[in-house]
Amino acid sequence: MKAEQSHHDATGFQNPWPGSTPHGIGGLLKWMMTRSGGAATPSPPEHTTLPSSAISSKPPLDRSDKLAITWIGHSSFLLQCDGLNILTDPVWSARASPVSFIGPHRLVPPAIQFEQLPPIDITLVSHDHYDHLDDSTVRRLIDRFPSMKWLAPLRVGAFLRRRGAQDVTELDWWDRHEALGVTIGCTPAQHFSGRYPWNRNATLWCGWSLWFGDGTRLFFAGDTGLHPQFGEISRRLGPFDLAILPIGAYEPRWFMRPVHMSPEDSVTAFQHLTAGSARDCVMVGSHWGTFRLTDEPVMEPPHLARQSWSQAGLPPDRLWILAHGETRTLARR
Repeated sequence: MKAEQSHHDATGFQNPWPGSTPHGIGGLLKWMMTRSGGAATPSPPEHTTLPSSAISSKPPLDRSDKLAITWIGHSSFLLQCDGLNILTDPVWSARASPVSFIGPHRLVPPAIQFEQLPPIDITLVSHDHYDHLDDSTVRRLIDRFPSMKWLAPLRVGAFLRRRGAQDVTELDWWDRHEALGVTIGCTPAQHFSGRYPWNRNATLWCGWSLWFGDGTRLFFAGDTGLHPQFGEISRRLGPFDLAILPIGAYEPRWFMRPVHMSPEDSVTAFQHLTAGSARDCVMVGSHWGTFRLTDEPVMEPPHLARQSWSQAGLPPDRLWILAHGETRTLARR
């Protein structure tokens, strides 16, 4: 079996690196029993503690001279470049859950109203967990943008097609695909999959790279623990101008380490992505401040990310911790 295929097994997929196997049901039960002394999870802070930037009108459709990024919430971003509008892991539902009455509830609403979305050309899906692949949102996007292109890791396409998606491309790690003038690469990630207990790891998980026609390159890590392939991702698909890396949902570390990076891990991953590169890459923090999934305080991820960034001696203006709804632009090459 080729090294690139070592994440495949007889029944589905796996993380191929030592120490990367997620905890099973026993670990989950241990966490549930020990968190807060067995009591219910503390209530999250008020919404006003989370920075937001209201969007009063549609984001511009054409940013031909810049790459624009808008944080919708969690891992959902609107990326605009070359007149294209691209979504990552879109979730507009109130809960990251299979049902509407229980499960992690949004701390803030989606920063762009669904009706105000510009025409979406491409949507990237990193894996099938509820906080990244939302049934209701998928159906709404398919209904509104029927010709939109969907890119997903292996075996996630069936979920999309069953809901009416017409243009679906599934990729394995290191595969590439050309769409509307953009070269899209599927990258390794350290995580797991499954929407139900009986289909764990039946579908693949991944990150994505985007290479625009002028050479501007973007990396979206999806949902991942710290793994040894970030340098190889840069070597094959970089160097990058902007990297979206998760900084939240990391406590307790004994349980979350295999599947979620801490802010310190994310800075380390960024350093591996940019080692030896002459490009000034920007890191954008994702996967925090929208759903309370784990035990750390909701505002801790950006604080620790800035602290680790400073300790690493990295330029302060190259770390972007966006407010919900904030749009920033990057000069293109």
